[in-house]
Amino acid sequence: MQTLPIVDTSNTTSSQPTFDTTIKRRKTRPVKVGNVTIGGGYPVVVQSMINEDTLDIDGSVAGIRRLHEIGCEIVRVTVPSMAHAKALAEIKQKLIKTYQDVPIVADVHHNGLKIAVEVAKHIEKVRINPGLYVFEKPNVNRTEYTKAEFDEIGEKIRETLEPLVVSLRDQGKSMRIGVNHGSLAERMLFTYGDTPEGMVESAIEFIRICESLDFRNLVISMKASRVPVMLAAYRLIAKRMDDLGMDYPLHLGVTEAGDGEYGRIKSTAGIATLLADGIGDTIRVSLTEAPEKEIPVCYSILQALGLRKTMVEYVACPSCGRTLFNLEEVLHKVREATKHLTGLDIAVMGCIVNGPGEMADADYGYVGKTPGYISLYRGREEIKKVPEDKGVEELINLIKADERWVEP
Repeated sequence: MQTLPIVDTSNTTSSQPTFDTTIKRRKTRPVKVGNVTIGGGYPVVVQSMINEDTLDIDGSVAGIRRLHEIGCEIVRVTVPSMAHAKALAEIKQKLIKTYQDVPIVADVHHNGLKIAVEVAKHIEKVRINPGLYVFEKPNVNRTEYTKAEFDEIGEKIRETLEPLVVSLRDQGKSMRIGVNHGSLAERMLFTYGDTPEGMVESAIEFIRICESLDFRNLVISMKASRVPVMLAAYRLIAKRMDDLGMDYPLHLGVTEAGDGEYGRIKSTAGIATLLADGIGDTIRVSLTEAPEKEIPVCYSILQALGLRKTMVEYVACPSCGRTLFNLEEVLHKVREATKHLTGLDIAVMGCIVNGPGEMADADYGYVGKTPGYISLYRGREEIKKVPEDKGVEELINLIKADERWVEP
């Protein structure tokens, strides 16, 4: 997916006070996942996950390819068994042979050491969940964890994690330490409660084990299904890592966000809020829909924040009694004609009252100025007035004249 550079248009020569409208991202180390880099000042990376069974090799290859072709840069697959791990090797080879080498993350959960070590041979990144990687059945009669018990399990985690860490380290591959609010380990729940603090301490424990083994190709996530919990956990892990001198990139997401309009709003509320604060290096919108539906939401979030420019930005007024044409209909026509372009700002304004001012930053403007006619603008300059029924056609001609048009 092409991303154009974001141009800083702030006026630094004016005598008036200036306000920086660009997002200052938290500084993180670069972590390579195949041919994609997360963190280190690179553009925020878009991820998703196929829902095919990994044992279905042809179906999985097709699912990965569909996602990658529409802009998903890293694709996650689930690996619940050793058979799935071995199938992933075939999936990777078939992708390379029939399409291209797409960066893949293997999702490993319950007591997954042997599975994780196997998949680490074949793909670029392994995701583990600290609450499940060394899974122990909860003791319903427990009332506390002694320090000795806490430390004993910590040592067991280290012994189980070390072979995977060494394998990834020696191959130059990466790991996501993916904490989920809904699956905290029992001892973390007893020690910290069902809180963002427990989530953060769970991640820090795993990070320290990795660092002790000289492995730092890490990405961290703090997902929760409730936005306030998710926000608190990510803000806390960012602060804790900064205090400890850790600079690992963060993977953002609201887990189990649901579907439809609310699922999109819920995901955006969490992801965009953190990105606006400069927190986050890769994102996944989790919808209970086809995975392909997640990618447009990701790019819309990034575009709206000015973090990536991968499509046309449309500026349009909400319509009022001054509007001189059917704004909704015209906006649809303009979008359909130009949505394949990359990086343009196009304004569709219903009247002259606010039009030129509100669309001042747009590359092109389509403005209702007098009944039956459209005024076309290049930036702030009015270029020509055309009959309304020729408006979209003449807008395209103007873009072509500026050599900014590409065929769909």
